[in-house]
Amino acid sequence: MIFVTGGAGFIGSNFVLDWLEQSDEPVLNLDKLTYAGNLDNLTSLNNDQRHIFVKGDIGDFELVRRLLAEYKPRAILNFAAESHVDRSIHGPEDFIQTNVVGTFHLLEAVRAYWTVLEGDAKADFRFLHVSTDEVYGSLEKEAPPFNEHNRYEPNSPYSASKAASDHLVRAYHHTYGLPVLTTNCSNNYGPYHFPEKLIPLVIHNALNGKPLPIYGDGQQIRDWLFVKDHCTAIRRVLVEGELGETYNVGGWNEKPNIEVVNTICAILDELKPMADGRSYKNQITYVKDRPGHDRRYAIDATKLEKELGWKPAETFESGIRKTVQWYLDNASWVENITSGQYRQWVEKQYQ
Repeated sequence: MIFVTGGAGFIGSNFVLDWLEQSDEPVLNLDKLTYAGNLDNLTSLNNDQRHIFVKGDIGDFELVRRLLAEYKPRAILNFAAESHVDRSIHGPEDFIQTNVVGTFHLLEAVRAYWTVLEGDAKADFRFLHVSTDEVYGSLEKEAPPFNEHNRYEPNSPYSASKAASDHLVRAYHHTYGLPVLTTNCSNNYGPYHFPEKLIPLVIHNALNGKPLPIYGDGQQIRDWLFVKDHCTAIRRVLVEGELGETYNVGGWNEKPNIEVVNTICAILDELKPMADGRSYKNQITYVKDRPGHDRRYAIDATKLEKELGWKPAETFESGIRKTVQWYLDNASWVENITSGQYRQWVEKQYQ
């Protein structure tokens, strides 16, 4: 059995679904079910005995200790995190509690569990920590992409909290010998993405005739990684990664935000044209830039390709088309999660 934390969130739920499509090895799934954790992501696993869901917090040491003792997983994959920069600016404390304090308590419970394992069970155990490229800070336009040797220069409460969690994971390997692996990924997109992030927000607003908010001049550059490609990379690192090592996971798809939005609008113009024949691009609205907005992120995933043989299967063009089509086909999923509370958040953030 594997133990996945944050497995009802965007990346975590995609990982759980992909894992059980390809393996009969059961998954113990722990998720706190905050606003971005959504069991609707996992409805296809209802009554599937391979999926065991527990509502709970990675910061609950006794709960995690009990689950480890009961289910005896061979690996833990830590997706659990507060992950939205904008929310971290308005309320940083939740990010410190989950990403720093929560990761600490999780590591302590895992260390206690791993220490008493014996033989092959101890030798084969893995703790894989999923992190972000934002820990490296911001890149100048012509600078080479981030590699695993870039120093950490986080610029938001979110990225600072993730940087702290990365350092804790590293320290538990070097101090206690805990068999850890860390992945730092670029911007993910794809199915089940909560519509506060750029791509799902734009799709949702476009289809509902609302403004498509673009921060500043829209020239912030991100490297876009289709979430299912990310899942394959994590599986590869779990099986073949060298203990204590970090692997950057990127899509080799650097795009300015405005280009991403224009691409989404063009696909929607084709797949769901407006009745009056106008383009969705007419809904684009520029809004005040957020504080400390990093200008560019880019991931150099060469190490992962050379050492472990992984590279993304999707181009941005193929992945974004699949993403838009998924949101068109799953309007009820979006409707179920875009509650009044969500609408109030969007109005507050982009007013």
